[in-house]
Amino acid sequence: MDYRGKTALVAGAARSGLASARFLLGCGARVILTDTKTEGALKSEIAELRHSAAYSGELVLELGGHREESFARCDFVVVSPGIPLSLPYFEISRKAGIPVIAEVDLAYRHLKGKIIGITGSNGKTTTTTLVASLLNGAGLQAHAAGNIGTPLVSFVPDSKASDFYSVELSSFQLESIRDFRPFIGSILNLTPDHMDRYAGFDDYIAAKRRLFMNQEPTDFAVLNADDPRTSAMAAKLRARPVLFSRLRTSEQGAFVRNHRVIFRDGQGEKDLFAVSAISLKGLHNLENVLAACAIAILAGAKPESLEESVRKFKGVEHRIEWVSEIDGVQYFNDSKATNVDAAIKALESFPGNILLIAGGRDKAGDFTALRALTRERVKHVVLIGEAADKIRKALSGAADISDAASMAEAVSACRSLARPGDVVLLAPACASFDMFDNYEHRGRVFKEAVRDLNSIIER
Repeated sequence: MDYRGKTALVAGAARSGLASARFLLGCGARVILTDTKTEGALKSEIAELRHSAAYSGELVLELGGHREESFARCDFVVVSPGIPLSLPYFEISRKAGIPVIAEVDLAYRHLKGKIIGITGSNGKTTTTTLVASLLNGAGLQAHAAGNIGTPLVSFVPDSKASDFYSVELSSFQLESIRDFRPFIGSILNLTPDHMDRYAGFDDYIAAKRRLFMNQEPTDFAVLNADDPRTSAMAAKLRARPVLFSRLRTSEQGAFVRNHRVIFRDGQGEKDLFAVSAISLKGLHNLENVLAACAIAILAGAKPESLEESVRKFKGVEHRIEWVSEIDGVQYFNDSKATNVDAAIKALESFPGNILLIAGGRDKAGDFTALRALTRERVKHVVLIGEAADKIRKALSGAADISDAASMAEAVSACRSLARPGDVVLLAPACASFDMFDNYEHRGRVFKEAVRDLNSIIER
């Protein structure tokens, strides 16, 4: 598309919004960048946009609040995933016949190469990263993109037809897609999340399912056979279903048999590697590896190339990330456990003797679901953040519970309570925005607090 002479309204000046603005300015568009944050609060982001974008378009800033007239007087709107589509501003655009699209849709219009879309309630980042690693290990050129950190639109200028893009997609991003079509799409699992944004679980599932809405019979849908909500989708999609399972075999897909990972398709079975080759903790990560292997093979990776890449893959930051061992106590950072189900999976990854740091901003999660594992495996819970009272009520009697005013205080409390052989685990089961910029910031602060403990001991 030729954007010269067009006005694009980019709603949201966070990562994806800035990337969209940068791309459109480079294409000669007039870009209205709007955000509720003030220009002072976005000073560094705006300065970076102005200095990093080699653009021929015009940048108009509308910060400190949205203006209704701008939503009615533009050619299209690019919405950032953090902004709910239910806001009345978008209804103004829709009534005026103005398209409201996601950043990934903007990228899809122009990107050369093949797109793999990965979503789910948990495991998205690990699987997205592993898929790119498997494809690169197989001699293909692959990039990890999307909600994982680098917006997909940022890859457009240098994209090649031979490239693969493994794209992590949140439900927020999928809400506003129109044309986006991955040739491989995968929903890893579905458990309640972001219930503070959706009217109910069914609405959340519907947002995730939009991943498949533009796929054709030549495309693939990789689904978790062990999750009844995802496996039920297999018969209702236009794309070809490919299943992965750690509990049962599959006629088409990846599964475990006799402690080995197997892939089966119309050409027969391929024995890929032993389960013991996987260094990641937790049964949920076995599922992530199964999904990634199925996706990689469908994308063209040779099955025999996968084992080496799987052995080398040590996971990603903030996902059950080993931080340190201090006096026989292991410290793990799972700041990405931003919902209850993710925290459950984190607790399931350790047999017991856990000192758990939890809390943050509640996303309408059911914390009582943590009771059984807390009683079974957790010695002590240290609570932080806005949801502390709600979690305390949900877990009362399941373990000893105390409070901390900061992450450093929480880590220090765990240090005083822990004994050799114990595990200190950050698995908040909540969003981070009450105390931190995002889950990455929260994880970094946790790791800094652990490092500070090491420094004290060394002195």
